[in-house]
Amino acid sequence: MAADGLITIHSSYGPQPTIDKFEAAVRAKGMTVFARIDHAAGAADVGLALRPTEVIIFGNAKGGTPLMQSTQAVGIDLPLKALVWQDASGDTWLSYNDPEWIAKRHGLGPAAGATIKAMSEALHALATAATTATPQPS
Repeated sequence: MAADGLITIHSSYGPQPTIDKFEAAVRAKGMTVFARIDHAAGAADVGLALRPTEVIIFGNAKGGTPLMQSTQAVGIDLPLKALVWQDASGDTWLSYNDPEWIAKRHGLGPAAGATIKAMSEALHALATAATTATPQPS
C-alpha cells in the first residue's frame, strides 16, 4: 500500500549509485544539499540490520521561503527530502513527498501554485536523472 502523498520510483541502479546520482543532479541544478542521513549505518551502530536506506535533504531558499512566508508550518516539510532504499528483493527505489500533497497538507492557496508546479517538475527531473539508465551509443 502506497503512503499518501509519497511518490516512489524504481531505480535502474543500486542504492549507492542512485543516491550519488541524485545528489549530483541536485548540485547541478544549483540547489543546496544540507545533509545525507544513512539509516542503515545508524542501525549498524546499534547492532541492528537494515537494508540500504538513505535520506538526502536538499533545497533552494528562493523556492521554499515564499511558501514559509505564506504558512510557516510548511517548514516541517522543507527543505525537501528524498529517500533511496532497497527492498527485500534487492530492488532500489527513490521516494519523495509530492509537492501537491505538501501544499494540500498546509492549505497553501492558489498563490503557491507556480512554486508547487516548479517543485514538482524539478523533483521529477531529479528523480528521473538518478533512476533512469541512459542508453549508450552503439
